[in-house]
Amino acid sequence: MATLLLDSSNTSLSVGVESNGELLGYTSYEAWQEQSEHMIPEIDALLKKYSLSRKDITGVLTSIGPGSYTGVRISLTIAKVIALCLDVPVYPVSSLRVLKDNDKPSICLINARSNRSYFGVYHKDKVLVCDTIKTNDEVLEYIKEHPDYSVCGNVSYLGFNNLDSNICLQMVSLLNVIKPCENALALKPVYLKD
Repeated sequence: MATLLLDSSNTSLSVGVESNGELLGYTSYEAWQEQSEHMIPEIDALLKKYSLSRKDITGVLTSIGPGSYTGVRISLTIAKVIALCLDVPVYPVSSLRVLKDNDKPSICLINARSNRSYFGVYHKDKVLVCDTIKTNDEVLEYIKEHPDYSVCGNVSYLGFNNLDSNICLQMVSLLNVIKPCENALALKPVYLKD
């Protein structure tokens, strides 16, 4: 039995396969504006690599935003189709939450453009600050006020080094925390923009 792990909410594509609480394998790479072309072939390649069939899929954990308007919809749409076709649950997770550092409180960020950031703060299984949108000045002030927190995500746009994060590994760690949605077809992306 396997859970698919999907994220295309930012500039990269991440696809993984989990079984019994362990990450069997994953692929993650920059695929800006090409996620829709690559996600299904990457899913097929991982299933084949681990000798899994579509019948072995027992659930899909997918990011639902915030993030790129189109990117968020790609993984969510694929998750919904798989759920409908295979009658399996979808586990929705914040695109920011999968960026967190497991070792310490984490300020998780995605560039929202126009001098703004998608912003959420997490520590272990707890949400310290719910996902929101802040100006980059507000984000930098928060970071200054919390020097012991990790700054996670693709944060080079703010002048920080990117903290290497395995999104699929983070997703596996959240499987015991995230509950499946009751109606996968009614699941909506989270955009946070006006």
